[in-house]
Amino acid sequence: MFGKSEHKVTIYTTPNCSVCRKAKEYLAGKGIAFEEIDVAADRRAADEMVQKSGQMGVPVIIADGVMLVGFNQFKLDVALKIKK
Repeated sequence: MFGKSEHKVTIYTTPNCSVCRKAKEYLAGKGIAFEEIDVAADRRAADEMVQKSGQMGVPVIIADGVMLVGFNQFKLDVALKIKK
């Protein structure tokens, strides 16, 4: 778990994913805690991610119950009710 916040954020990632890295940097920069799950290292987690999202690409971000496939800063801000 990284950071501190009142939000519940889970991000499914792989080690070499540059978009995943951008999403994690954005969340950390906003001080938003997140749980990172490396689907390359955990087959069960990868299966769970596919079951939840319907696809195999990363990142998959679940932010306060809202699922986002990929990293879209605007959509993440809306899901977490982040004001600019």
